[in-house]
Amino acid sequence: MAIIEVDHLHKRYRDAVAVEDVSFTVEQGEIFAILGPNGAGKTTTVEIIEGLRTADGGTVRVLGLDPQRDKAALRQRVGVQLQQSQLPEQLKVWEALELYSSFYDRPADWRRLLEQLGLWDKRNARYGKLSGGQQQRLSIALALVGNPQLAVLDELTTGLDPNARREVWGLIEQVRERGVTVVLVTHFMEEAERLADRVALLDGGRLVAIDTPAGLVSRIDAEQRIRFRPSGPLEDRLLTALPQVRAVTRTGPWVFVNGTGDLLQAVTSLLARNQIVAAGLRIEQASLDDAFVALTGRRLDN
Repeated sequence: MAIIEVDHLHKRYRDAVAVEDVSFTVEQGEIFAILGPNGAGKTTTVEIIEGLRTADGGTVRVLGLDPQRDKAALRQRVGVQLQQSQLPEQLKVWEALELYSSFYDRPADWRRLLEQLGLWDKRNARYGKLSGGQQQRLSIALALVGNPQLAVLDELTTGLDPNARREVWGLIEQVRERGVTVVLVTHFMEEAERLADRVALLDGGRLVAIDTPAGLVSRIDAEQRIRFRPSGPLEDRLLTALPQVRAVTRTGPWVFVNGTGDLLQAVTSLLARNQIVAAGLRIEQASLDDAFVALTGRRLDN
C-alpha cells in the first residue's frame, strides 16, 4: 500500500526551480530516504507533502488525502519532526509533550514515550538545557505523540556528533518497529545507507534515481579495492596480468589493487601460488557516495 504518492511535482520560487517533475511513492512500513545536497529540493518536496507549501504542478496524495484540501485530517495522522528553533528554550520537556498531546484526538502516552526514548529523567529539564542528542530525542517524541501512521524527519541528525548521530539512528529504527512509515530527509550518505529501505536521490530539483541503497550502488561500474601488506617480494606484473585487476598502486609497505569481478579470489589465489601471506587484508566496496558521484557527476559535501 502506498502511503505517499507524488506524481510529476513542480515548484518554482520566482526565477528559481526548486522541484522539477519529481515522482515517487512511499510504501507502508518502510524507511524512505530523500537524499541530496543543500538546495536539491528535499525540504520543498516534504513541505508540499506536509501541506506547508502549495505545488505549482503535479499531484500529491498522503494516506489517500490531498495535503492542501485535507490538512486537518492529515495533522491527526502525520507526525513531523520540529526544527530546534521552534521550541522555546525555557519550555520543559513534559510541558512540550503535554501541549502537543492536546493537539490530537488520540494521542500516545507521552510518559511512556519519554521512557522508551531515554528522556524520563529529563522530563523536568528545560529545552535549552538539553544536549543536542536529547533535543533530537524530544523531536522524535513530539513527532510520535499523535500516534501517527507517517513520520517525516527532516535533517534530524544535522549538528550532532558521530556518537549522538548513531544513537538517533537506533531510535529511528525503533520508530519503524512501531509500525510507523518514515520519510527521512538527509544529506548524510552513511545515514541513508544504514537506515533506508529505499533512497530517492535529488539534485538540482530533479529526481536522479530511486532504488534500494544496494540497487543504486549496483547501477555503477562498481570497482573494488583490496589493500594488503605482502609477506615477501611481489612484482606488480603478476597482479596486473590477472583479468580482474585494473590497477596496482603502492604506499609504503601497502599494496592497493583495484578491479572488478571476483577480484578477491583472483588475488588471494595468486598470493597462495607464490607462497605470499596478505597481512592486514581489507576489501573496500563501492558505496552510496560512489553511486551519487557516478549518477550526478559531483560529490555530495557533508
